[in-house]
Amino acid sequence: MEDIYYEFGTPADRWDRAQLFFEAKEYLTAARILGGLVQEAPDLVAPRLLLARAYYHSARLAKAEAELREVLERNPVEEYARLMLGRTLERQGRDAEAATHLRMNDAMTGALGTEHAKK
Repeated sequence: MEDIYYEFGTPADRWDRAQLFFEAKEYLTAARILGGLVQEAPDLVAPRLLLARAYYHSARLAKAEAELREVLERNPVEEYARLMLGRTLERQGRDAEAATHLRMNDAMTGALGTEHAKK
């Protein structure tokens, strides 16, 4: 019965609700809503990125990583996903792997020469 709330309304209603929960730092609730949206429209980047961010902020780093890798599989030049993946890997203590993604992000955004490029 409690899952009805997360599935209630149009996709646009649920997207708005998920954003409100995210902004209120209710990351787990936002993730529950966004999970359904991502299942319904797996090719949309925005819900998947917000889901990854919700996972990241709620310390569900493996799930954040999986969502970010899925975004990058579908759109390898999605620079924010590249940055987030680097940060997620750093937070997991996987610095060498993170550095690759952070350097790629720096190259894509024209930020070469920043601290990430020097690592």
